Amino acid sequence: MYSDRRTFLKSTAAGVVSATAATLASTAPVAAQAARVGAFEMPRNMTLLNMRTAAAPRLGVKLPEGVLDVAAAAARYKLPAPVDTDDLLQNGKGAMLATLVAAATDGPAGLYLQEGAIQHAPLVTRPEKIIMMGFNYRRHAAETGTPIPANPTLFNKFNNTLNHHGGTIVLPTAAAKQFDYEVELVIAFGRECRNVSEADALNYVAGYCTGNDFSARDLQYLTSQFMIGKTFDGFAPLGPHLVTSDLVGDPNNLRLECRVNGEQRQDWNTNDMIFNCRQLISFASKMMTIKPGDILFTGTPHGVVFGKPKAEQVWLKPGDRVVCSVEKLGELAFSLA
Repeated sequence: MYSDRRTFLKSTAAGVVSATAATLASTAPVAAQAARVGAFEMPRNMTLLNMRTAAAPRLGVKLPEGVLDVAAAAARYKLPAPVDTDDLLQNGKGAMLATLVAAATDGPAGLYLQEGAIQHAPLVTRPEKIIMMGFNYRRHAAETGTPIPANPTLFNKFNNTLNHHGGTIVLPTAAAKQFDYEVELVIAFGRECRNVSEADALNYVAGYCTGNDFSARDLQYLTSQFMIGKTFDGFAPLGPHLVTSDLVGDPNNLRLECRVNGEQRQDWNTNDMIFNCRQLISFASKMMTIKPGDILFTGTPHGVVFGKPKAEQVWLKPGDRVVCSVEKLGELAFSLA
């Protein structure tokens, strides 16, 4: 796969950066050529992450050698580069990033970090929209006694909810008591999306990641609207990686899993969605203009605390550790305080 990646990246950069050692040795011509990369493009063939720094999130690309520090590589090769995933997606800098990664292939070890030493930041920090989907798995609808919806049940979260791999959710225990997990496949958009067909819907997807629609059930059902039980600070962890859609393939054939303190609570497949990813995107795009960098949570399968008989409901509490995973996308872990 490494050789395929190298071939892809170098071919993407063809006409922008020569792959020869002679060209890499002279950064001025490379920079002049790279300046012509202005087309709005989604990233491809990449596993991406945001690294936490004292100033702001910083983009990394996971490669066999380690995590490429994009800012460090850009400084070394005097090439433009996206600052973080928001800049990458919202400003269509996929070709720009591919050019830089191609230039950094076989670069010095100092450009690469070991992921275990990285502090992750949220995969996105400033999307225009965080779109949520409720009751989108048949067995989850059944366990909660909810009729199968005739149309997607959309709601929203806000940017204050965004959280990261390795992060902590401080439970708002003064306001709520019934805290629950929801592992979900999350879609990240790379193109503006409005009134798209189901057939074309996936062409607007930049990538996918693992997410958790953390919830306070006693507030979620306090009124007819879900919002107040969903929008506390940190209630939307994402991570650890944003994997571009070409590396994922069919998003409706992925295993999802959630564990609490090592105990498996959810284990299912996205093929059980009531409305698949194509249908969700098409439906949402008829209601609003979806912008590059927006994200869409696609719903959770059965196994949540809320779905158990009342006598068996043991709500999450400070000190618990939640680990979620979606096949091909990595394992998202966070703690409760």
